[in-house]
Amino acid sequence: MGNAHGEARKDAHMGASGGAGGIEAGEGAGGSGGANAGARTEANGRAGEGAHMGAGGVGGAVDTGGAGGSGGAHAGARTEACMEAHGAARARAHDGCGARHRAADGGMAARLIGSRPLPEFYSIRQLFDGRRIPEAGIAEAVARALARPNTLDRVRPGDAIAIAVGSRGISNIALIAKTLAGFVRSAGAKPFIVPAMGSHGGATAEGQRQVLEDYGVTEALVGCPIVSSMDAVPIGETPHGVRVFFDASARKADGVILLNRVKPHTDFRGRIESGLAKQIVIGLGKQRGAEACHSHGLRHMSRNIQEAAALALERTGLLFGLGLVENAYDQTRTIKAIPAESLLDEEPALLDEARAHMPSILLSPFDVLIVDEIGKNISGSGMDPNITGRFPTADVSGGADAQRCVVLDITEQSHGNGIGLGFADYTVARAFDKFDFEMTYPNVLTNTLPTSGKLPLIFANDLMAVRAAIKTCNEIDAERPQIVRIKNTLRMDRMYISEAMIERARAHAAIEVVGGPESFAFDGAGNISFDVW
Repeated sequence: MGNAHGEARKDAHMGASGGAGGIEAGEGAGGSGGANAGARTEANGRAGEGAHMGAGGVGGAVDTGGAGGSGGAHAGARTEACMEAHGAARARAHDGCGARHRAADGGMAARLIGSRPLPEFYSIRQLFDGRRIPEAGIAEAVARALARPNTLDRVRPGDAIAIAVGSRGISNIALIAKTLAGFVRSAGAKPFIVPAMGSHGGATAEGQRQVLEDYGVTEALVGCPIVSSMDAVPIGETPHGVRVFFDASARKADGVILLNRVKPHTDFRGRIESGLAKQIVIGLGKQRGAEACHSHGLRHMSRNIQEAAALALERTGLLFGLGLVENAYDQTRTIKAIPAESLLDEEPALLDEARAHMPSILLSPFDVLIVDEIGKNISGSGMDPNITGRFPTADVSGGADAQRCVVLDITEQSHGNGIGLGFADYTVARAFDKFDFEMTYPNVLTNTLPTSGKLPLIFANDLMAVRAAIKTCNEIDAERPQIVRIKNTLRMDRMYISEAMIERARAHAAIEVVGGPESFAFDGAGNISFDVW
């Protein structure tokens, strides 16, 4: 019966992800209700199966209340009431999951994990090339970039100009967007902002507007409208059969300006990776364009992006791009304007610069990586695999060499998009409770990488998750595990290392030891303090 109860709970979680169906995971599911244990077990199995069907979008509602035997699967239309019930049911499912995790504190999993004390930790600072453009110099740097011929001078008085802004947590993005819009206005044109983020923001116009506003890109700040729509029109097909789409509002504009950061991609390698060309194809292609390109797989993604971008550059009003490169401290390093006809030739140099200044964990290999938070505002993959070494495909490698990885939280700015949580081996109820299926799954179904939306093992609290990670490492000194803790993959200057790594740190020319030894502070529930950053 216990196993059936667990399966019913698991299937309830799966069913909670289906927008078509609701799930009633009431108190006592698989528990009392007058049925004997055998009947409850069989009923729970049927209820779990029905919940799984609900996740597939068949339109049914599943009731596993009381004994779990009276519910069954109730077929029904996709009514508004059912949809409203979905949110409450999902919350109840999560509540049940949290209770189940807490019960594990005294169960077999907890006994297997044990209560070995964690080692003490040292705070270290990694030293990288810190050349940057200070915030006070951003406007001047944008002005210098726009002085290049065939960029801003292509904007004509009276033109409606779309400025494409993406969904990443880019340093100074709101200030740069505001400054760029101001120069467009000074040329006598009428700028407007277009979210260029493929399927992000839950693949909805409202969600994409919210993503921009969370980054400070608001109409009030930039001084122009934000025109958010998921409408994308087909503009052609590449030699390798990739259909190309373009944001309908940008298509109607008199001109389009790209604004994006150039950096190594998290999922593929090539002459062109993440940057301006990809923003044309994936970002301005909206969900339809992103899906069309991703459906051809990652192995030839760089080639397909280049071909699709070349087609868009010929058939749309793209004027120029403003490419940004950041240093290892997540600060603006370079701002460069590139005319449309030169974009595919000049972007690779920006990619090389970005790659040369990517941060890393300097003390690799080690045993366990603890990541305090992941999120779409941090990386398209939640946490950057170029840092963690946790890639969604075997075609790409690099980053840290750690046997196990623990993720403790999802940022509020990610709006429940839990992409990348499954790249970890372990997580906690806190993070799972923020994992929103409706925000995550559209992204997964578009990028065609189901691994990016999977879930790791989930524990009740941080202490259990970290201990589980240590326990499952192979061929290590369990008394002196080598552990690295980072805030996220954007903040790579500060981190914590366990005492077993301190001599390596002291011997490294690019590392300063700034504190320790100290023990991590856990609250009464076994969760770690995030106030150390």
